[in-house]
Amino acid sequence: MPSRDFKRTDRVGAELRRELGLLVHAAVRDHGLPSVSVSDVEVTRDLDFATVWVTALLSEQSKEAVKALNELAGEFRRTLSRSMRLRRVPELRFKYDDSVDKGERIETLLRQDGARTVAPDEESTED
Repeated sequence: MPSRDFKRTDRVGAELRRELGLLVHAAVRDHGLPSVSVSDVEVTRDLDFATVWVTALLSEQSKEAVKALNELAGEFRRTLSRSMRLRRVPELRFKYDDSVDKGERIETLLRQDGARTVAPDEESTED
Protein backbone atom coordinates (compact mmCIF):
# COMPACT_ATOMS: atom_id res chain seq x y z
CA MET A 1 0.00 0.00 0.00
CA PRO A 2 1.50 3.39 -0.96
CA SER A 3 2.12 5.85 1.83
CA ARG A 4 0.02 8.98 2.04
CA ASP A 5 1.67 12.36 1.81
CA PHE A 6 -0.54 13.90 4.49
CA LYS A 7 -1.99 12.44 7.65
CA ARG A 8 -5.68 12.83 8.37
CA THR A 9 -4.91 15.11 11.32
CA ASP A 10 -3.05 17.45 8.94
CA ARG A 11 -5.99 17.56 6.53
CA VAL A 12 -8.50 18.16 9.32
CA GLY A 13 -6.24 20.85 10.81
CA ALA A 14 -5.97 22.63 7.46
CA GLU A 15 -9.74 22.58 6.98
CA LEU A 16 -10.30 23.81 10.54
CA ARG A 17 -7.80 26.62 9.96
CA ARG A 18 -9.71 27.79 6.87
CA GLU A 19 -13.13 27.60 8.53
CA LEU A 20 -12.01 29.09 11.86
CA GLY A 21 -10.25 31.94 10.08
CA LEU A 22 -13.60 33.06 8.72
CA LEU A 23 -15.42 32.48 12.01
CA VAL A 24 -12.83 34.35 14.07
CA HIS A 25 -12.83 37.25 11.61
CA ALA A 26 -16.63 37.49 11.92
CA ALA A 27 -16.44 37.24 15.74
CA VAL A 28 -13.88 40.05 15.89
CA ARG A 29 -16.20 42.23 13.83
CA ASP A 30 -19.48 41.26 15.56
CA HIS A 31 -18.32 41.10 19.20
CA GLY A 32 -15.86 44.00 19.12
CA LEU A 33 -12.89 41.79 20.00
CA PRO A 34 -9.27 42.87 19.52
CA SER A 35 -8.07 42.12 16.01
CA VAL A 36 -6.74 38.55 15.83
CA SER A 37 -6.16 35.99 13.10
CA VAL A 38 -5.73 32.22 13.08
CA SER A 39 -2.13 31.25 12.37
CA ASP A 40 -2.25 27.46 12.84
CA VAL A 41 -4.39 24.59 14.08
CA GLU A 42 -2.93 21.44 15.64
CA VAL A 43 -5.24 18.45 15.98
CA THR A 44 -4.56 15.48 18.29
CA ARG A 45 -4.26 12.03 16.71
CA ASP A 46 -7.64 10.93 18.05
CA LEU A 47 -9.25 14.14 16.69
CA ASP A 48 -10.71 14.97 20.12
CA PHE A 49 -8.91 18.29 20.64
CA ALA A 50 -7.68 21.08 18.40
CA THR A 51 -5.27 23.77 19.57
CA VAL A 52 -5.96 26.94 17.62
CA TRP A 53 -3.00 29.34 17.55
CA VAL A 54 -3.92 32.99 17.03
CA THR A 55 -1.87 36.13 16.53
CA ALA A 56 -3.01 39.58 17.61
CA LEU A 57 -2.48 42.85 15.85
CA LEU A 58 -1.64 44.42 19.22
CA SER A 59 0.16 41.95 21.48
CA GLU A 60 -1.00 43.85 24.59
CA GLN A 61 -4.58 42.78 23.85
CA SER A 62 -3.73 39.12 23.23
CA LYS A 63 -4.85 37.80 26.64
CA GLU A 64 -8.22 39.51 26.33
CA ALA A 65 -8.71 38.17 22.81
CA VAL A 66 -7.74 34.58 23.69
CA LYS A 67 -10.04 34.63 26.71
CA ALA A 68 -12.96 35.83 24.59
CA LEU A 69 -12.26 33.25 21.87
CA ASN A 70 -12.17 30.44 24.42
CA GLU A 71 -15.56 31.60 25.67
CA LEU A 72 -16.89 31.49 22.09
CA ALA A 73 -15.32 28.06 21.39
CA GLY A 74 -18.57 26.18 21.95
CA GLU A 75 -20.40 28.39 19.47
CA PHE A 76 -17.60 27.95 16.92
CA ARG A 77 -17.74 24.18 17.40
CA ARG A 78 -21.49 24.08 16.78
CA THR A 79 -21.09 26.13 13.62
CA LEU A 80 -18.27 23.87 12.42
CA SER A 81 -20.38 20.76 13.06
CA ARG A 82 -22.92 22.06 10.55
CA SER A 83 -20.40 23.08 7.88
CA MET A 84 -17.79 20.30 8.07
CA ARG A 85 -18.23 16.66 7.20
CA LEU A 86 -16.84 15.21 10.42
CA ARG A 87 -18.48 12.71 12.68
CA ARG A 88 -17.27 14.66 15.69
CA VAL A 89 -15.75 18.15 15.63
CA PRO A 90 -12.74 18.49 17.96
CA GLU A 91 -12.95 20.54 21.13
CA LEU A 92 -11.32 23.91 20.44
CA ARG A 93 -8.64 25.46 22.65
CA PHE A 94 -7.35 28.89 21.68
CA LYS A 95 -3.78 29.91 22.50
CA TYR A 96 -1.69 32.95 21.64
CA ASP A 97 1.09 32.43 19.10
CA ASP A 98 3.97 34.66 20.18
CA SER A 99 6.31 33.71 17.33
CA VAL A 100 5.57 36.99 15.50
CA ASP A 101 6.46 38.97 18.63
CA LYS A 102 9.69 37.03 19.03
CA GLY A 103 10.57 37.60 15.38
CA GLU A 104 9.99 41.34 15.69
CA ARG A 105 12.13 41.44 18.83
CA ILE A 106 14.99 39.62 17.09
CA GLU A 107 14.73 41.94 14.10
CA THR A 108 14.88 44.99 16.40
CA LEU A 109 17.94 43.61 18.19
CA LEU A 110 19.68 42.92 14.88
CA ARG A 111 18.96 46.45 13.66
CA GLN A 112 20.32 47.90 16.90
CA ASP A 113 23.42 45.74 16.63
CA GLY A 114 23.90 46.80 13.02
CA ALA A 115 23.70 50.46 14.00
CA ARG A 116 26.28 49.94 16.74
CA THR A 117 28.88 48.30 14.55
CA VAL A 118 31.57 50.79 13.73
CA ALA A 119 33.10 50.96 10.29
CA PRO A 120 36.63 49.54 10.24
CA ASP A 121 39.29 52.14 10.94
CA GLU A 122 40.98 53.38 7.85
CA GLU A 123 44.67 53.31 8.50
CA SER A 124 46.93 55.03 6.05
CA THR A 125 50.31 53.52 5.52
CA GLU A 126 53.02 56.08 5.10
CA ASP A 127 56.49 55.08 3.97
